Amino acid sequence: MNVIDAILTRRSIRKFTGEVVSDEQVNTLLKAGFQAPSAHNLQPWHFIVVKDKETLEEMAANHPYAKMLPQSGCGIIVCGDSNREARVGFLVEDCSAAIQNILLAAHGIGLGAVWCGIYPDTDRTAEFSRILNLPGNIIPVGLIAVGYPDEEKAPQDRFDKTKIHYEKW
Repeated sequence: MNVIDAILTRRSIRKFTGEVVSDEQVNTLLKAGFQAPSAHNLQPWHFIVVKDKETLEEMAANHPYAKMLPQSGCGIIVCGDSNREARVGFLVEDCSAAIQNILLAAHGIGLGAVWCGIYPDTDRTAEFSRILNLPGNIIPVGLIAVGYPDEEKAPQDRFDKTKIHYEKW
């Protein structure tokens, strides 16, 4: 799939068939995540791949917008290392770029995916840190439910020329 087509047709998928995502597919998604741009090239991201149903169910129970997670093929939690990137704003930007790359890669290889935010919700961040046994310097930024889609969504044209400004506001 051409990258512009992927960007213009990607949609958040929240219904999955439950079919397992292969290790090869997961590695493709992770490679895409690692290719994201990064402030000062610090690459603070870490990726946790979860396929265990009990863990997926526990994460879903602790995230109000991730109820679909147990039916997905896997969850990928993108975390940032605050020892590597002390400015949390940049850390979140870098991890968000990695998340977007993963979402586009999933769409490009025929999978569905949805981004469920974790950071900056302090309760969610604490719960995911506990569930995943994260060290104190690792911040869970976002959760991506990935799997074979059990729904189709038409592309949406979100272009809005009223939000475009040239040179100055």
